[in-house]
Amino acid sequence: MRQPVAHSFTAVDHQPRPSDFVQVLDTLSCEPFYAAYKVRLRELLHPHPGARFLDVGAGTGAAALAMAQESGSIVAAIDCSTTMAGQARARGLPNVAVADAHLLPFRDASFDGAWADRVLQHVTNPGQLLVEMLRVIRPGGRIALADPDYDTQVLDITDQALARRVLRFRADVQLRNGTLAHQHAGLLSRLGVLDVTTEARTLVVRDPGEADNCLGLRTWADSAAEHGLLTRADAERFTAQFDEAVRTKRFTYALTFFLTSGTIAPNGCHDTSALKTEAWARRGQPALSP
Repeated sequence: MRQPVAHSFTAVDHQPRPSDFVQVLDTLSCEPFYAAYKVRLRELLHPHPGARFLDVGAGTGAAALAMAQESGSIVAAIDCSTTMAGQARARGLPNVAVADAHLLPFRDASFDGAWADRVLQHVTNPGQLLVEMLRVIRPGGRIALADPDYDTQVLDITDQALARRVLRFRADVQLRNGTLAHQHAGLLSRLGVLDVTTEARTLVVRDPGEADNCLGLRTWADSAAEHGLLTRADAERFTAQFDEAVRTKRFTYALTFFLTSGTIAPNGCHDTSALKTEAWARRGQPALSP
């Protein structure tokens, strides 16, 4: 399998129509599954009035605004995209910065908690991002992460071997860290985070028009063929079987999300050396600055 490629969400400002990505986030935020897990992710941070939180990779700022409105907390947001940061400001979020998540522009222990929602799957160096998040959270504060784990995908079409090949393309090539979410708890534990817990929530889609057209699943085989990982004939066969599954109401796609949280050690010390041997932590310098 080839090396993962940068997903379009890592470079929104350089896409032909950046506003399309704003619409994608707005659509997903309205889906009941996404809305529910986002509420739970915020709960895991133990918010309260006057507390300070950071939303890393905040997108449109919708979750940050919700956190502030629900709890009376003070929420700052960063995103590598000027398009997304502009949206967050336009929607009423006052504390927004365009920044590289690997190098957070805040002093040590600046926040009572921080979260990253569907961010680690995209970044070049998840270990460095986590170290930075821990650095800016005060001792005793909270960290929360959410990501889908594409190792958990299933799809009901006639040719299950073909389905698995396409789903593996999504997991291993279309995303930099598409199968990392089930490892989040272990990473935080190795960094010295306390009371680490993980909750699993499974997205089950029977109508491919839901979840923003099921994350573009119908197009994944064509993309795999463009990368030379499927023949054109196999890509066409996948599309035909996909459409047949929809027509006969057989279509089922499922994907599990992991919500991971923990408490920063009272002494504020983290064993960053624990991540130095990770293969994905040696892929080079981060390249998310807009």
